[in-house]
Amino acid sequence: MHFDHPELDRRTLLRAGLGAATVAVVGTQLATPASARAASGADLDWIIGCDEWDARPPADPLSVSEIATNKIIVHHMAFPNVTDYSREQAVKLARDCQDLHMDGNGWSDTGQHFTVSRGGYVLEGRHGSLERLAAGDRQMVSAHCPGENGRAIGIENEGTYVDETPPEALLDSLVRLCATIGRQYGLHAHDIFGHWDFRTTACPGTAFYRQFPELRRRVARELGTSLGDVPARRWPDLWRFVSSPSVRVVQYLLTHRGYAVPVNSTFDTATVAAVQDWQARNGIPVDVDATLTTPTWETLAPELDRDASGAPVSAVQFILNWKGYADVAVTGEFDHATRRAVQDVQRLHGLPPNGKVGTSTWCAIVGGVVRQSLRRP
Repeated sequence: MHFDHPELDRRTLLRAGLGAATVAVVGTQLATPASARAASGADLDWIIGCDEWDARPPADPLSVSEIATNKIIVHHMAFPNVTDYSREQAVKLARDCQDLHMDGNGWSDTGQHFTVSRGGYVLEGRHGSLERLAAGDRQMVSAHCPGENGRAIGIENEGTYVDETPPEALLDSLVRLCATIGRQYGLHAHDIFGHWDFRTTACPGTAFYRQFPELRRRVARELGTSLGDVPARRWPDLWRFVSSPSVRVVQYLLTHRGYAVPVNSTFDTATVAAVQDWQARNGIPVDVDATLTTPTWETLAPELDRDASGAPVSAVQFILNWKGYADVAVTGEFDHATRRAVQDVQRLHGLPPNGKVGTSTWCAIVGGVVRQSLRRP
């Protein structure tokens, strides 16, 4: 997780005038309408609540988002990979994390909604998250990913997973938690993303991220998802409130289409204007927040083969290098190392490993989900 941004994500709250569309929380008691507190009957007793792990009270009032929840963002904590898998360690983890977020970052409370320990214990992070999960209507405004804090459930996983993968106990609990969130909020396995898909960070770690196709498959099985109900592609819905490596991909593609935008991973005003102009020119509904909708992505990204060169190839090389393919350099030439990396991504996501960057391969490379990746191997 990346810890250099203020907790209150005003950019999310201000979307389309929603700055006032939040519901105050006093302590841990949610001041929500009775209609939003309908009991769901979900079994959540296996999640250790804030009261159970003796969380500190929030330093300031928290809020409930009025923006619909539309995804899960998975993190690693960049904490040590301990071998103590006990409940006591999980509780200590939750307390250490809250102390870091409140005392180190100056946040009101723990940044994420839920935490999974290496021993497989699941704990509530931000106060009110468990109650909102039970209601399944709106989430707590969080602090785990600026730009997504009002519409993404954040899950922190104990450990650091750049070079090694999480223990099975953690993965098993993460699957259960994601499936539960999916049932309660009406989300799907293809709504699971990594932190770096929406923020410039090394989180959730290269080794962990390679497991995401399998994570999604397992969650889809838990949810009983039919492959026919999965969209062909679920692209990352980047918008003007996020900055990430995938934003730089968009900027490379916009320069290829003739727009003068900086290539810096920041969704700035020039990028907003270019995205909206591209939408208008291609008969795509122009989004007020310059959201990279499915038609926007699919008209913007050209098919690439071994003879391709220029900005689109640089885009592919940049994002591949960021996500762990260290031998891929940004040269703008579709070289052998690039082709091998593309083929590896294709295999991970159940796509034919032909080394060409078609629409579905683009989607997988930039952090999206393709239907083929949810098939059982």
